[in-house]
Amino acid sequence: MMIPTRTTVRTTTETTTDVKTSSALQAHLILASRFENIEVAERALLDLCAQAGCGGEDEYWLVTALREALANAIRHGNKQDPSRKIRIDLGIEDRVVRIRVEDEGQGFDPSAIPDPTEPQNLLRPSGRGIFYMRQFMNRVDFDRASHGGTAVTMVRELEPKTRSAEDEKSSS
Repeated sequence: MMIPTRTTVRTTTETTTDVKTSSALQAHLILASRFENIEVAERALLDLCAQAGCGGEDEYWLVTALREALANAIRHGNKQDPSRKIRIDLGIEDRVVRIRVEDEGQGFDPSAIPDPTEPQNLLRPSGRGIFYMRQFMNRVDFDRASHGGTAVTMVRELEPKTRSAEDEKSSS
């Protein structure tokens, strides 16, 4: 029996004026705990990245970290129960990307996760998701989610934009 999924996607673009002009791009998603919904969140992140002008390596590492966080939330947090939800907040402001993923599971102690680079763990088939997230992002924090469960917040500062050779020629 196939359980229908309800996907809620709300994308907003906010511009705020402060001492300096700042443009914030945001997306808020609530998805059923299904692995196929990882692609929905990935698409939302790629759309924000396109609007913010980030790409290349930054985009690759962001998407990979998001996929790892979502897979952990679905598999370990919500135990692949499609009636449980995953809440995703994506934001890009001032060349800083913030990703927050919340599940409705029991929570866990991230310090209890074995180091996958230790010799006794090298051949284990799992246990690398948090390690990868920490490698790809500038900051990774875990706390309790607003609806119970675990929340992971990941932050990455985007590489500075550089001018291409074509830009140099056209400005001469």
